[in-house]
Amino acid sequence: MKNGESIDRIIQVNDVSIGKNIAKIRKSINIKQIDMVAKLQTNGVDISIYSYNRIEKGTQNPTVSFLYACCYILGCDMNKIFDFKKDAKFTEKQ
Repeated sequence: MKNGESIDRIIQVNDVSIGKNIAKIRKSINIKQIDMVAKLQTNGVDISIYSYNRIEKGTQNPTVSFLYACCYILGCDMNKIFDFKKDAKFTEKQ
């Protein structure tokens, strides 16, 4: 059971490379990792450069608040971070 201090985390799995997608978007708009961390911190996300690097590598799972702040900073939505594509397994049955 969750308490007031628990943090919701998104688990990166083999078919979704959240960290790699964030890195790709970040690099495409020419933001360095250290600058991204500074922007995250000013948006209320308590994160170190070490933890941020591990998220991009996929060895640490991001929090929901981290992902939300990334969307805001990178000017994108969750679909882009999760790199959702039209896939037969996700389409509605009609």
